[in-house]
Amino acid sequence: MSDLRNYISQIKKINDLKIIKRKVSTKFEIAGITAKVDGSHAVLFENIKESNFHLVANLVGTRKRFALAMGGTENNIHAKIISAIKKAKHPRIIPSGKFLENKSKNLFSMPIVTHFEKESGPFITSSVAYAKNPETGKQNSSFHRMMPIDKTHFTIRMVEGRHLHRCFVDAKEHGEDLKIAITVGVHPAILIAGAYQAEWGKDEIDIANSLLGGKLTLTKLPFSGLNVPSGSEIVMEGKILRDKTHPEWMVEMLQTYDHKRSQPVFELENLFFRTNPIFHDVLSGYSEHRLLMGMPIESKLNGELKKAFPQTLKVSMTNGGCNWLHAVVQIKKKSDSDPKKIIKKTFDSHRSLKQVTVVDEDIDPTSAESVEYAMATRFQADKDLMILKKVRGSSLDPSSNQKKLQTAKMGIDATRSLSKRPEGFELAKIPKINKINLEKYIQ
Repeated sequence: MSDLRNYISQIKKINDLKIIKRKVSTKFEIAGITAKVDGSHAVLFENIKESNFHLVANLVGTRKRFALAMGGTENNIHAKIISAIKKAKHPRIIPSGKFLENKSKNLFSMPIVTHFEKESGPFITSSVAYAKNPETGKQNSSFHRMMPIDKTHFTIRMVEGRHLHRCFVDAKEHGEDLKIAITVGVHPAILIAGAYQAEWGKDEIDIANSLLGGKLTLTKLPFSGLNVPSGSEIVMEGKILRDKTHPEWMVEMLQTYDHKRSQPVFELENLFFRTNPIFHDVLSGYSEHRLLMGMPIESKLNGELKKAFPQTLKVSMTNGGCNWLHAVVQIKKKSDSDPKKIIKKTFDSHRSLKQVTVVDEDIDPTSAESVEYAMATRFQADKDLMILKKVRGSSLDPSSNQKKLQTAKMGIDATRSLSKRPEGFELAKIPKINKINLEKYIQ
């Protein structure tokens, strides 16, 4: 079965999972340990002070494990995602899911983690919500963080205009609460698909099924009538109340605190979970969070730019830009007008971008040092800089105009000028350097 346990077995075999048997607390301790292993192995906590559940973190916190979740390699992540979107196929529905083994009415049975000192409370950060599209009848799957209020209520963070919020507004306009289902602890391919911003009316779970080679199955829930992955560790169903809100604030992708908001309230009807359940926690603003949100966008940019401009070789959402606000585009330049056209197209394809840098084929777009070298030797600020003022930006950026959601954007042409002497830009090479083994020379 394509579930979380199957994936955990895979990363255990390649020694990319560390098991922690020492008793730990959900209050800051788990978050602190996860932060310490950022960029390295995943961790499975088997002894949690506040809960009988196990907990896994930093699950797809590296590109290697991210690729493994889709049955690919680091070199074909984008091809895998783009292919899965094109070949999306709805999963089979089976009568019984493993999560139906146990039932509870108390959400505090889960090990919900308190991550940062100034957040409004503990948050479930890996929750995928499922709702029915009011126009098409198909389901929508998307990420939403949730803060517990009491045993049966959560706040649920929704971005205005996004698909779940549109479903909620439609229900509210009809005087109804919105029935939804929530999963925690699923195969990471489901998370990757859930993070992808599919077109309105498309079901992201179909993309997940494609990523998993058609092996995903769904099970229908008794209260909501919604279908969720059969192998889910934890499943909740209930409704988002149309007339109730609660204040919360959280740490975002940039590792900064969002401002205080009043968010809708989810009321729990049923909480199901597998025997010996595994809860999944994503540490906000760290590698797993950034890769889950940024990599589907990076794939989208690679697909759209290569289609519009065949001279595009690679697009990278940079780590320094939180895998969300900055992109570097590597091209095989044909004319001096190429970079500015490509910069405009990149901004159009992902409106949260704040900076786009275009580099030549001999510059590694994933290396900050290499990109800075290109700027130092191939960029002239009076000719090669584009500045866009008062345009739509990211709601996450604290330096922007948050009320109007406006920002300034910068495009940098750090490519060689085709009108100048080409030898002046050539990176000098030492013949046969790759054949030199230092151990033969240095004792």
